[in-house]
Amino acid sequence: MDFIGAYSPDHIVFLLKGFWITLEVAGISIVFSFLLGAILGIIRYAKIPVLAQISAFIVEIIRNLPLLLIIFFVYFALPEVGIKLSITWSAILALTIFESAMLAEIIRSGLNSVHKGQMEAGRSSGLTYTQTLWHIILPQGVRRMVPPIVSQFISLLKDTSLAVVIALPEMMHNAQVLNAQNINYIIPIFLLVAVIYFIVNFALSLVARRLELNM
Repeated sequence: MDFIGAYSPDHIVFLLKGFWITLEVAGISIVFSFLLGAILGIIRYAKIPVLAQISAFIVEIIRNLPLLLIIFFVYFALPEVGIKLSITWSAILALTIFESAMLAEIIRSGLNSVHKGQMEAGRSSGLTYTQTLWHIILPQGVRRMVPPIVSQFISLLKDTSLAVVIALPEMMHNAQVLNAQNINYIIPIFLLVAVIYFIVNFALSLVARRLELNM
C-alpha cells in the first residue's frame, strides 16, 4: 500500500476534479428530477383523469427497473433512434428519469398524509381545488416530505458512481484510472474516496435529521 504515492498533490487534484463532476451531475439531476417528480406526484394525488393513470404506469415501471439498466438504455439505445447525448447528459438524463419516479412517490405519499378533512375545509371556505392544494395541502405535506426527499438526494449523489460504466469522468472513474497506474494505490485511493463520500453524505443526513426534528 503506497499511501505517499497515492496521495500525491496531482492525484488529489485529479480525484477532486472527478468529485466536482459528481457534484455537478448530481446537482443538475436533483433539480430536474424534483421538478418532474413534483409534477408526476401532484398529478397522481389529484387523480386527474387519464393523466393520473399514465403517471402511475410510468412511475411503477421506472421504480421497478435497476438504475444501471436505465443508464445503459439512455447511452447505448437512444442513439439507435437518433437521440445521441454526451456522456455527462446521458448520466443526468438517466438519473433524472430514475430519481423522478422515486420523488413522485414521496411527494404523492406526503400529500396523501394530510388529512382529507383539510381539503374539505378548504373547499367549504370557498377556495378552488387548486387554491386549496396550493395554500393548505402542500404546506402541510412539505413538512412530511422534506426528510425523505433529502434522503433521496443523498441516494442520488451516491448513484452517480454507477455512471462509471459509461466512462463518466466522476470520482469513481478517476479513482479507477489512478488504481490502474499502480496496484499499490487501490486501498489508499478507495479509502480516500470512501471518506469523501462519507463526509458529504453524512453532512446531508444531518441536515435531513435536523429538518425532521423541525418539521
